[in-house]
Amino acid sequence: MTTERLSFKEMCARFDVTPRTLRYYEYIELLAPEKEGRARFYGPREVARMTLILRGRRFGFSLEEIRQWLLIYGKQGERDQLQHWLGLADRQLVELERQRAELDTTIADLKALRATAAEEIAKL
Repeated sequence: MTTERLSFKEMCARFDVTPRTLRYYEYIELLAPEKEGRARFYGPREVARMTLILRGRRFGFSLEEIRQWLLIYGKQGERDQLQHWLGLADRQLVELERQRAELDTTIADLKALRATAAEEIAKL
């Protein structure tokens, strides 16, 4: 494993997040950078956690769900963490499928309305 350390600015750039976002993730204890005076440095652990945080957000998990999931590894180990992850993933898959069905209905409705409008224009 590499011992590369990223500065605050480098971490923001690598993950394309704002300084405010990075500070907030530290505030809610998702990240714990090394501090040297006022400078913060992010090692491989924090880079890996940030990758998981952003992936979790993309999948629609709340920051609290992600925080709890990350805490399980330190307290209970990998097996419990993976079991918890499976439960979260199953629940989120159901929610995403529901949202997709809702979007499909909305798209079909909008297309129908658009077609009706186009027909009305053609009659004018």
